[in-house]
Amino acid sequence: MKGIIPAAGLGTRLRPLTFTRPKPVLNVAGKPIIIHAIETLRSAGIDEIAVIVSDLTRTEIEYTLKDLSGPHLTLIDQHQQLGLGHAVNMARDWAGSESVCVYLGDNLFEFGIGSFARQFEAERPDALIALVEVADPSAFGVARLDGERIVELIEKPKVPISNLAVAGAYFFSSRIFEALSDLPPSPRGEYEITDAIQRLITEGSVVLGQRVQGWWKDTGKPIDLLDANRLLLERLEACIEGEVVGSRLSGRVQLPASSRVINSKIVGPVLIGEDVIIENAYVGPFTSIGRGSVIRNAEVEHSVIESLAQIENVDIRLQDCLLGVRARVRGGRRVPRTLKLTLSDASEVELT
Repeated sequence: MKGIIPAAGLGTRLRPLTFTRPKPVLNVAGKPIIIHAIETLRSAGIDEIAVIVSDLTRTEIEYTLKDLSGPHLTLIDQHQQLGLGHAVNMARDWAGSESVCVYLGDNLFEFGIGSFARQFEAERPDALIALVEVADPSAFGVARLDGERIVELIEKPKVPISNLAVAGAYFFSSRIFEALSDLPPSPRGEYEITDAIQRLITEGSVVLGQRVQGWWKDTGKPIDLLDANRLLLERLEACIEGEVVGSRLSGRVQLPASSRVINSKIVGPVLIGEDVIIENAYVGPFTSIGRGSVIRNAEVEHSVIESLAQIENVDIRLQDCLLGVRARVRGGRRVPRTLKLTLSDASEVELT
């Protein structure tokens, strides 16, 4: 089986972070989102992977993946973003006659997708779709089941046919490419993968649904990135190798040998990257700090701090923050009690 990761979208819901970098390379719990996706596929036994990129995302994604060893990666260009069905169809020649797993790179599954892969291999349907119960089905593709078989699938219905939404993992036989052939665009002008799956159902193909076990997260919005960071840091194991001077570290903290903590307090789970300096500071739970960042005379918690960021002389606690690469926050007079920030790469905020 081969894997397909659609990664051509602009991630508009994550602006301003995605004004300068595509969503797949944003970090969650110390790794780019696309690396989490590749690791998820590999844990399900899928090592040959195509990443669908656009003219705007190719360079950053190629750079992010250049040193990744293990999987066989192929980048496929999608010059126009015309929907998920269109993205999958771009991999038709690459996939050949083999089965494929389409994995949306901005999705995270607590227990991965191994159980879906095993059921697909055991039962050999034409499609097996991950499903999750949601409170607002109208924002998703929605499935109606008869036993384990999906008998109807509708994209973003005004009147939902069930509360089972399509999550971000699809397993297909090569028949999916037949279903995508000559597929008309939807009313919103996109080629919907749900329409191709419904075509399989209409033609009598076996299309199965399997419910997701554990949590599932779509990291499409800033609050989702923070929540995904929290969920992944729940798994963190303590490992303190760096220099600790006059400081107190409690809970699960990872501190690599090249990083330093001076006269500070850290309450885990906290993930600290290489070459980080934390001085006269407090770092609270569910915070990940990227390589080369500096936190000095400041307090931060429940935040994602990307590489080379600087937070200095801030006399109010920062929480629920997303700070991009080389973002800088400098302090001044006290204003509110807390701040919530989402800063894109190379941003600078001065509090006066």
